[in-house]
Formats: sequence, structure tokens, C-alpha cells
Amino acid sequence: MEGQTTSQATAAVPFEYDKQLVISVPVSDLERSIAWYRDVLGFELVYKLEQYGWCEMSTPYSGIYIGLGQQEKEPIVGGTTPTFGVKDIAAARAHLESHDVRFDGDTYEIEGMVKLATFYDPDGNAWMLAQNLVEDYRG
Repeated sequence: MEGQTTSQATAAVPFEYDKQLVISVPVSDLERSIAWYRDVLGFELVYKLEQYGWCEMSTPYSGIYIGLGQQEKEPIVGGTTPTFGVKDIAAARAHLESHDVRFDGDTYEIEGMVKLATFYDPDGNAWMLAQNLVEDYRG
């Protein structure tokens, strides 16, 4: 492995993945959250299990879904911040701001690499927008 770049080194996969990822997000009001993720982010409801306070919404990314789980107690927020790659961060931010979405400060740039902006859903769960400034750094 010495002397190899990240794209050249391959890790052994310990088991077979099914190429789907569900990001579970705690929410306080399932219906309000379904509407917000649909109307603000453009996600589509795949299914809802009313009796469990759970639903999954499709994203624009193949195989990646957002699972919304209603919490009886105040949801605990924090931890992982999922990041959406966008082509034009200024346009994406303007759209979200037109829906009164709260941002954590200004959009910032890691010079020559990426522009980033953190925003929050109605329950305070953090999400991030990222506009890649490098052509194809992941190989």
C-alpha cells in the first residue's frame, strides 16, 4: 500500500452491501417534516408507517433515502451532518432561504476545493450543501 493513492488502494469489504442507504432523522412532527422535506428539498414520500411514526423519502441520489422517525420526547439533534453535493451553491441557498430555512452563517470556501453552507430542518437537524470546485478529486 505504500506509495499508493487513495484511489489505488482498495479496502476489503467485510460483507455485501445492497447499494441502498437510509439516513435516519429524528423529528417531532412527522407530517410537518414530510411536508418540509417534500416542499423545500424536493424529496418524494416512498411510504409511511403511521403506527410506527416512520416514513422514507427518496432523494435525487440513487439508492439514498431519508427516514423520518417521529420521537415521543424532544428529538436529540446533532452528530452526523449529511452533505448534499450541488452544482450551484448560491442558487441552492437562495431556494432554501426563500423557504425561511435557517443557515449557520455565510457560505464559506476552502479555497480552490469546495464551498460549504450548513442549514437546519424544522427540528434543528443539521444538513450541509457542498459545491465541489475541483473537477473530479475522488477518482
